Amino acid sequence: MMRDEKETGLSKSPKPNALAWLAVSALVIALDQVTKGIVRHALLPYMPHEVIPHVLNWTLAFNRGAAFSFLQDASGWQTWLFGILAVVVCIGLIVWLARTRRGDWRTALPVALIIGGALGNLIDRLVHGQVTDFIQVYWQAWSFPAFNVADSAITVGAVLLIAFGLFGGHQTRTPQQ
Repeated sequence: MMRDEKETGLSKSPKPNALAWLAVSALVIALDQVTKGIVRHALLPYMPHEVIPHVLNWTLAFNRGAAFSFLQDASGWQTWLFGILAVVVCIGLIVWLARTRRGDWRTALPVALIIGGALGNLIDRLVHGQVTDFIQVYWQAWSFPAFNVADSAITVGAVLLIAFGLFGGHQTRTPQQ
């Protein structure tokens, strides 16, 4: 007579992976695309709209390059380079999520944020040929390059991965007696 799987502890169903966290990625993409759509229709390019005096403006800007306008002035090949790079990185990160336990939020959340941000900017590259930026942080004469929700998600995700990797999950070990 065969024993019940529960009795033997040999469940054939795999443990739930972290692919459900792609819902966070979808949320980031939606928020990113909605905000970019609003600013493309509501703002004039490169005309700052003060939000917090001496700190924050909404300023519609476009970037055909990468972070900090890297390769902004290239002839157009950079759109394909950054698009392919985004796809490859997202595939790698999705595989990572598939191999991660669903409850491991310290890995899943940051990875999901990075995927959402990368795909949000990829959509811009494919649809508009450039990334729409609109958040401008500045102080007196210093100004940080304009960025968007997708860039913010990528940055927060990367910082969380580093922080959790360095400081999170370390358990105190006690010597065995």
